[in-house]
Amino acid sequence: MRWFAMELPLFGVYSRGCHVCLPCRWFRFAPNSRRNVKNIFNRKYSTVTGDIKSLRTIINPDISKIRNIGIMAHIDAGKTTTTERILYYAGYTRTLGDVDDGDTVTDFLTQERERGITIQSAAVTFDWNAHRINLIDTPGHVDFTIEVERSLRVLDGAVAVFDAAAGVEAQTLTVWRQADKHRIPRICFLNKMDKPRASFSYSIESIKEKLKVKPLLLQLPIGMGKSFEGVVDVVTNEKVLWSPSSTDDEDGTIFSRDPLTSTDDHALLNEARDARYSLIEQVADLDDEFAELALEALSDNLDAVSAEHLNAAIRRVTLAQTAVPVLCGSALKNKGVQLLMDAVTKYLPAPNECQRDFLHSYGSDLCALAFKVVHDKQRGPLVFLRIYSGTLKPQSALYNINKNCTERMSRLLLPFADRQIEIHALEAGNIALTVGLKQTATGDTIVTSKSLAAAAARRVGVGSGKGPVEHEGPVLAMVEIPEPVFFCTIEPPSMAKQPDLDHALTNLQREDPSLKVKVDSDSGQTILCGMGELHIEIIHDRIKREYGIETYLGPLQVAYRETIMVSSNASDTLDRTIGDKRNVVTTELSVHPWLGEGPKSTPLIEISDHILELFSAETHRAIENGIKNSCLQGPLLRFPVQDVVVSLESLSVYPGTSLAMISACVSRCVQRALKQAGTQVLEPVMKLEIMVDENRLSVVLADLAQRRGSIQEIQTRLENRVVLASVPLAEMMGYSTALRTLTSGNATFTLELSSYELMNPQDQNTLFNKMMGAL
Repeated sequence: MRWFAMELPLFGVYSRGCHVCLPCRWFRFAPNSRRNVKNIFNRKYSTVTGDIKSLRTIINPDISKIRNIGIMAHIDAGKTTTTERILYYAGYTRTLGDVDDGDTVTDFLTQERERGITIQSAAVTFDWNAHRINLIDTPGHVDFTIEVERSLRVLDGAVAVFDAAAGVEAQTLTVWRQADKHRIPRICFLNKMDKPRASFSYSIESIKEKLKVKPLLLQLPIGMGKSFEGVVDVVTNEKVLWSPSSTDDEDGTIFSRDPLTSTDDHALLNEARDARYSLIEQVADLDDEFAELALEALSDNLDAVSAEHLNAAIRRVTLAQTAVPVLCGSALKNKGVQLLMDAVTKYLPAPNECQRDFLHSYGSDLCALAFKVVHDKQRGPLVFLRIYSGTLKPQSALYNINKNCTERMSRLLLPFADRQIEIHALEAGNIALTVGLKQTATGDTIVTSKSLAAAAARRVGVGSGKGPVEHEGPVLAMVEIPEPVFFCTIEPPSMAKQPDLDHALTNLQREDPSLKVKVDSDSGQTILCGMGELHIEIIHDRIKREYGIETYLGPLQVAYRETIMVSSNASDTLDRTIGDKRNVVTTELSVHPWLGEGPKSTPLIEISDHILELFSAETHRAIENGIKNSCLQGPLLRFPVQDVVVSLESLSVYPGTSLAMISACVSRCVQRALKQAGTQVLEPVMKLEIMVDENRLSVVLADLAQRRGSIQEIQTRLENRVVLASVPLAEMMGYSTALRTLTSGNATFTLELSSYELMNPQDQNTLFNKMMGAL
């Protein structure tokens, strides 16, 4: 192979203050090739620009050319690095940011740059190959799983990034299940092929076994570890090689693409041929149209299958979610990312290719979903909207169906991480950032007007605004918010700062729905509830830095639950005179254990038919509120009650009795029934995965035994051992430090909530004594 240097024209475009011309670009030619300069420029191997693209230059194509995608993976698999390379090759950044240096585009929070992890999802918009791509970089840490959930809710496709030396990891399984729930087509990218222990074959087997999907190998690596230099494109039967990394200015924009010939390595030729035949057979088995083409038109000559036909079939298979394309590369070493970007435009769906049954009720009118809120000190709350139909314009009034209120949007922005530009309109299929929506929160459905919502409701038969209907119109499915597992008290430095702290917590709760704040009714202390130690630590740090409040946190405690094992009946009468008005309520109800599948965090409410007939919808809501409020604190240790069925059998109300009194009587009766049933404590049990080398396995297992851990399985992952166990969350306080000490820093672990399980009587008594202050 020979290398030729060419200085490319800059077309007179320089950024203001720039004194450095565009560096020379290198193109690699095969020895016998006779390509001229014209051919070089026709084959656009690299992004050649003299200036950074402005967001205002982003194309506004037809909806079929829009891609809404997310980057999802286990922590440290390389999501943010991949996103950084994508923005660079698309021409929207001048330099390649690095997570370790804290200068990436999407990790812009101070906490993200200091810790080198993604904490909140960040949206960026750019163009590539005449397509507009809206990309969301999501966190990989389990404490911030809500960020992945609400991002996937509004996306049409996703790129799952894997560490080629680890394969499918714990959080990979979690985000994959989340994508399955929302039926999102995916592409797999085996990253870090340059790592010493990278294994292409192991990663593929891991995807097959753990994710239970069929991988379509669209690429093969050329070399692995330090020898990784490129890939074989199985679809086009070409080898793609990047220039040597020895050059100081290597940024991955320089690569060659040449057909495989008989002069290439025979082992590579045979592997590529077998991989292409296997790919064709796989796709033919999954796609009838391609199978007919392969059988009738091509007969036994599989080499005659064109890349165009094969790509079209792979796209159909991907959208049908019967298989997932697999690509490989190294984002950190700037290899393979451009081909991944090509795959996004080729194989992932456009918004109009996704089936959404609810859209017919709104037609061409505006319908959007609010999926994220952030607070800006100058502009107030900024709300991210996914537009499903219609057109969004600034200075327009919008109706929030969930909140039953009308708000005015003042400005419309196009997001680029922590930077935005103002635009005049945005159409269906896009992701927008809005200013001026004061009440809108995550999961709210936004339409043009209340009358439009009512008209949509009539079309689908939801209701007409009368009677016990929850909303005025059909709403988009909301985001499922996980229940917090940790809590602690939080106090301001002085009572004068309490209003400021309340304001900060209100804003943070709106930004992060998995953060819960409540006030203890006895002590009056503010309780902070979060998804983990890191989650609460980040919130504490943000209050200090963003709001300037030095708060004090109490000891971290586990969020237990209570439940019942037997049924119980109770009756109660409330007779109270307020002013000159007498309120009398008599009720009778029963509580039963929930025997259905899966946990039920809120009580299942059953109301007898004669009560439903006698009382109004407002009374029904008061009854439900009373039952739900009574289950917020159990009678044993005042933890929330779950897995309970409440059956209201009779209700007698004196004329003129207020709804608040009805709710209070029902709540008190439920508490009495729960106490008679004898509640028991449920503790959160975590799914623990530890990767450790063989020499330190025994000390890790011994430590888990002392923590009431139950070993499920011990797997082998290349040269390491992977321990899968279930451990009570209460035993995992400070485990990161303990594991680091036991293994001299040579082990990693991930925790994920598995379930709530009954505590044994001895552990429950110990907990009871501790909570009561006896210990």
